[in-house]
Amino acid sequence: MLRNLLERVSVPHTLVLLLGFLLIAWTATHIIPAGAFEMTTDDAGREVVVPGTFETLDEQSGASIAELFTVIPRALADAQGIIFFVLIVGGALAVVRETGTIDAILGRVLDRFGQSPLLLITGGMAMFAGASATFGMAEEYIPFAIILVALCLAMKLDAIVAIGTMVVGYGIGYGVALLNPFTLLVAQDVADVAPGSGMGYRAALIVPFLAVGIHHVWRYAQRIQQDPMQSLVHDVPAAQEHDLGEIPALQTRHWGVSAVTLTGLGVLVWGIIQYGWYLTELSGLFIVLALVAALVGRLGADAAAKAFSKGAAQLAGTALLIGVARAIALIMEDAEVLHTVVYAGASLLEWGTAEVAAVGMLFVQSVLNLVIPSGSGQAFVTMPLMAPIGDLLGVSRQISVLAFQLGDGLMNMIVPTNPVLMGILGLAGIPYDRWLRFIGPLILKLLALSALALVGAVWIGYA
Repeated sequence: MLRNLLERVSVPHTLVLLLGFLLIAWTATHIIPAGAFEMTTDDAGREVVVPGTFETLDEQSGASIAELFTVIPRALADAQGIIFFVLIVGGALAVVRETGTIDAILGRVLDRFGQSPLLLITGGMAMFAGASATFGMAEEYIPFAIILVALCLAMKLDAIVAIGTMVVGYGIGYGVALLNPFTLLVAQDVADVAPGSGMGYRAALIVPFLAVGIHHVWRYAQRIQQDPMQSLVHDVPAAQEHDLGEIPALQTRHWGVSAVTLTGLGVLVWGIIQYGWYLTELSGLFIVLALVAALVGRLGADAAAKAFSKGAAQLAGTALLIGVARAIALIMEDAEVLHTVVYAGASLLEWGTAEVAAVGMLFVQSVLNLVIPSGSGQAFVTMPLMAPIGDLLGVSRQISVLAFQLGDGLMNMIVPTNPVLMGILGLAGIPYDRWLRFIGPLILKLLALSALALVGAVWIGYA
């Protein structure tokens, strides 16, 4: 029933949708009272909210008409790290593919797993979930989007099955994170909870959450196999442009490029874990990968340059969407109404039982993810508020952190202000409205499961 309802919903182009959210945010700066908490710097040098210090400001500093338009270029500059990362990854991947390596390797994988899409979905989702739950990987998946889509198209599936496998795994991994340094460890630190504690309960949650996710994607894949016209993107040309075409035979140079690419990805993971590399270092790594792959793959300088430029140019629209998504939160920060929104949401939880409060925290964190899509940023703003509220209502700080994780992680799969999601959808050529029809029912299932998990945590005294 819900799927039929979503199929009748007409959602505008993603850019139109994001500009609409930006207009709503701009309007909110003139309606919502400006307010602020006192901020302090913690031992790690991070700015965090001081609970109990919220005050409404005397003057309403609503954003001007000029700011409505200038916030977009400012946001593009603010999000330049991920924007240039997306462009560079697109260029580097185009160089690797120009060598014929990706097509040749995918041909081999297709021969091996062409009759086992369930194995691909299960194994792929578990892999993405595991990497996100431990290393906090997200932006790093962007390079794999085109590869996975091409593989699924060759298996007579569609782009949504491919991106569903990736994004659902990534979202669940963030939601039930074991050691995610960007969300879990930050939230536990801010809430004064022992780093990495409570892992047993979270590990137990991975199984049912993954089971629900795999079932949802696999059931959709079965419908596609039975009738390709059931695909939500069957009439979207951009989602069909990742066909492998004629699959070349594997040659020595392909193995060499594969080795270079795998080594690059290994260095990527090592750099993240060992040295805390982020977008600047990772972007530089992909530039090196493109150069070495072109050399090993025996591409000429001109051919490599053309491939890189074409790959980057194809993602210009995606880069624009990322910037506009950042503008929504930025305009609310400038007008000082973002803290008011957080305070109002937290205040609603100051009543009810511990079970109601825990589920309420999940709801608040889920909604706030629309305006604060950064997991670390959301932790800094909300955990100093949620933890004391939980103390008053009999909700342990560990449960407050779990509510934050689930609300932040799961909503990453659906909120259009998440630049990683918009980047992946842009690469795959999936319009946001089609993605919404696919992911909407799953989000409701996972949120219901999250509510049960939080109630269970209260009952067992999870701390």
